Amino acid sequence: MKNRWLRIIALVGVLALVLAACGGNGEEAEETTAETEAPAETEAPAETEAPAETEAPAETEAPAETEAPVETDAPAAAGGSFSVYICEPQFLTPTNANETCGAEVLGGLYSSLITFDPETVTPMWGDEDADAVAADITSEDNVTWTITLKEGWTFHDGTPLTAQNYVDGWTFGALSTNAQNNSYFFERIVGYEDLQGEVDDEGNEVTPPAATEFEGLTAVDDQTIEVTLNGPFSQFPLMLGYTAFYPAHPDWIADESSFNEAPIGNGPYMMDGTWEHDRGINVVKYPDYAGDEGNADSIEFLIFAELATAYNEVLAGNLDIMDALPPEQLAAAEEQFGDRFLRAPSSTFTWIAFPTTIPPYDNTDIRMAMSMAIDRQPIIDAIYNGSLQAADAFVSPVVDGYRPGACGQACVYDPEAAKALFDEAGGIDGPVTMWFNSGAGHEEWMEAVANQWRQTLGIEEIVFESLEFADYLGRLDEGTIEGPFRLAWAMDYPSAENYIGPIHAPGGSSNYTGYDNPELAELLTEGDGAETQEEAIAAYNAAEDLLARDVPIIPMWFGQIQAAYSENVDNVVIDPFTRVDLAEVTVNG
Repeated sequence: MKNRWLRIIALVGVLALVLAACGGNGEEAEETTAETEAPAETEAPAETEAPAETEAPAETEAPAETEAPVETDAPAAAGGSFSVYICEPQFLTPTNANETCGAEVLGGLYSSLITFDPETVTPMWGDEDADAVAADITSEDNVTWTITLKEGWTFHDGTPLTAQNYVDGWTFGALSTNAQNNSYFFERIVGYEDLQGEVDDEGNEVTPPAATEFEGLTAVDDQTIEVTLNGPFSQFPLMLGYTAFYPAHPDWIADESSFNEAPIGNGPYMMDGTWEHDRGINVVKYPDYAGDEGNADSIEFLIFAELATAYNEVLAGNLDIMDALPPEQLAAAEEQFGDRFLRAPSSTFTWIAFPTTIPPYDNTDIRMAMSMAIDRQPIIDAIYNGSLQAADAFVSPVVDGYRPGACGQACVYDPEAAKALFDEAGGIDGPVTMWFNSGAGHEEWMEAVANQWRQTLGIEEIVFESLEFADYLGRLDEGTIEGPFRLAWAMDYPSAENYIGPIHAPGGSSNYTGYDNPELAELLTEGDGAETQEEAIAAYNAAEDLLARDVPIIPMWFGQIQAAYSENVDNVVIDPFTRVDLAEVTVNG
């Protein structure tokens, strides 16, 4: 399942446009999954394909003149209703939704086994957080895990929540005949391979799965799940906060297509009607919620096809929260919204990758020189209004294990040293072709990089290959891209491993560079089997040091959330996953 994160983050190239992301291959503004890019993809990962052109609902059309609403001193109180901007989701079935717009809605409809502190991304469960369904998560060997559920949780129709609901949902997500986008999340569980049928080159099933149930997944009793992995994985608890691990109501298993239009979750809010495609999704407070109830009585997720239209609406006070602002408005937004303009760290990470198995990009010195020849900050300032953080590592600053400067000389602009190293390595004969997906705002910054390579390294001929996102994904999967190419990522779970294993490990689900370093694989295995988080991070850091030496990718920048909200609401918090903490939002009286 290599496409996951690309689908999430394919779109716009600005942090503010990362609407479509969840873990995957996208861009700062996209990431479906990531920075706040207009949905493409998310990349994914977290990227979601941009929805077909649709007009915003009549009631949300931007007025002719959009003046900011008059200041109000009315106190915030429980109750009331507010609205949130989203793009058209791809899916609302948890094991199929791998982009940020669908995840935003599902974050209100479901409560996960674990939660994360919105500032530190520290995982919480048990007594640490009433909204986490897990009472405890334990393992003696990082292979066999026991998840104990809290009692008293129910789905929105009153059906009791049990361990079997998780077993059913994860099995449904993994079984190849169900063709779920998030299937790969379950590949570490013993028996996953038996749930995969054989397919031909066109993706058609030729042999059915050997099994329909996991060997390594059991509901011991109503409150206990036992999971056996195919090897030690110390980061397993961190994965449990992801969308794919939500519990399955029986209606989901019985009829996914119908369930997708009106999911029945276990979260603070429940569906009010069905998904109105290209218009909106309404939810109301679930009165029997077992966690801490939400402040607002109801929420409207308003779907817009254009960021500019949504921006006019939030500026006018007709839309309350927008977590992805148009790049062209970033300079003005802070002045227009004042204290209602939010800037916060995002998990998105953008880079330029090399096809490391073909000349001249199989030469480490060539790759190092091309990285050292890029001055990132002027590009960020000119194109993104200074809103991104120049990358100095291969791991995002929002997770434990980030080390400032871990990228070493590869991320330090040194034109003289770059030129000398480039020439000593033999330079590049013939044109350099730079690849990126079209319609996502990447043209300008890729051209800026090309100009720096021309000026610093003396590369005379640089051409561009811009493809529709679906075609771009196809070329990546085929391995037929023959020059530097743009990718991005939004974390699936807050771990340094998530920025290294899937992207760089031999056979990694999103390893598009062909980078194959057995030493890196050994360090990942060491981290996966570590007894403590500190020991795991030490191993992952050592793996990152290999990336700094070998430079299979050029780190470009880390994303930043840039959002705005109306005077109708307060207490707006957006976490590094780029999700609004919906239950905490208060409506001004």
